[in-house]
Amino acid sequence: MTVGVLDGKVAIVTGSNRGIGRGIARGFAREGARLALAARDAALLKEAAEEFQAYGGDVVTFPTDVTVETEVDALIDQTVAHFGHLDVLVNNAGIARHTPVVDMELSDWQATLDTNLTGPFLCARAALRVMTEARHGRIINVASISSQRVRPNSASYSASKFGLWGLTQVLALEGRPHGVSCSCLNPGNTMVERRIQTNDAPDEPMMTVDELATAAITMAALPDHVNMLEATVLPVDQLFIGRG
Repeated sequence: MTVGVLDGKVAIVTGSNRGIGRGIARGFAREGARLALAARDAALLKEAAEEFQAYGGDVVTFPTDVTVETEVDALIDQTVAHFGHLDVLVNNAGIARHTPVVDMELSDWQATLDTNLTGPFLCARAALRVMTEARHGRIINVASISSQRVRPNSASYSASKFGLWGLTQVLALEGRPHGVSCSCLNPGNTMVERRIQTNDAPDEPMMTVDELATAAITMAALPDHVNMLEATVLPVDQLFIGRG
């Protein structure tokens, strides 16, 4: 039997019912990780868990809204209660609103910040308390190339991802004395289900969620004393420097 690079590691992946999160969780499962899947849609979580259990690992689901403090705390507590410890947290849950600033409703702005920035803060805070006590653990924040290069009509999304990169650096600093690392994964154009189902792919190069997941696997598999602080992963032909 082949042993995966994440064999035995316990990982939480938020937003793991679809898209990038599901791709990362699938990659982790293939590499032997034991998984706690978290998202708001319980039915899709169950479907994902059934897929990943085919790889032979222990997979549990915890329907969770990452913007709700009590639900996040319960996610961490239930994961540790089930598996006994926590090795990796992947903060992936996120939403996007594509609206010009002058037309954006405050409610849309706030919803994006709540999910994309407050959610990772709540998850990281709860996980860090457990990891600090264990003096071991890794947090991977899934941001975007929009945390470095912006496009029009992306004010709330870009602001949230810039903020997530800042949060990553603070977590890396505060976790460092306790054996806890934090990384930021910045995906470029990724072909997720929404784009496939709605034919909403821009006329630009794309990568698959499974291709992107290899970067998250690399981050999660590093030795405890090594951290990949930031990784920008995108199709070779995608414009990045000079994008607009």
